[in-house]
Amino acid sequence: MAISHWPRSERPRERLLKLGAKQLTDAELLAIFLRTGVKGSSAVDLARQLLN
Repeated sequence: MAISHWPRSERPRERLLKLGAKQLTDAELLAIFLRTGVKGSSAVDLARQLLN
């Protein structure tokens, strides 16, 4: 599911602004840099794949 369909409180960029970088996972931080996913995978999914 695209991040734009996630509740605002669960989106990586909004969590970064609200909680700070130390509260995000490596995948969430990388997803912010990636900005977009690929067909069938969100930016967070893609980030997880890259980290693995």
